[in-house]
Amino acid sequence: MQSGNALGEYLRARRELVSPESAGIPHIGRRRVPGLRRDELSLLAGVSTDYYVRLEQGRDRNPSPQVLDALARSLQLDDEATAHLHALAGHERRVRRSGQQPERVPPSIQQLIAGWHDMPAFVQGRRLDVLAANPLATALSPQFTRA
Repeated sequence: MQSGNALGEYLRARRELVSPESAGIPHIGRRRVPGLRRDELSLLAGVSTDYYVRLEQGRDRNPSPQVLDALARSLQLDDEATAHLHALAGHERRVRRSGQQPERVPPSIQQLIAGWHDMPAFVQGRRLDVLAANPLATALSPQFTRA
């Protein structure tokens, strides 16, 4: 890792802290790295492995706020750590106004999609984040796991 690549160093350090089991990745034998592998994190975040490697190595220093948010969700970062990630990339993270409520799925919709056992179903918010998903959808892709 190059010195002067604070974003890459932070991503790597945080990646090592997330256990595969906590990210929904089944344990399959011995692992050579602590935490998530690069390809696992890129899959969870919905970015290509090559792009993630470039970010971590400092060869791409301009990730979008959306990519940073996806990485923060996949790394299970809290609001403070997410804001730090944005700051390292040179972005100001939009802070939620105190009166603004997070998007929620009504219980009736959650019950509806949970009852669909033969069809994957998920609900996205206005920023295309997953608000709810049934078990079949999450089995198809970890991207359908509720953020």
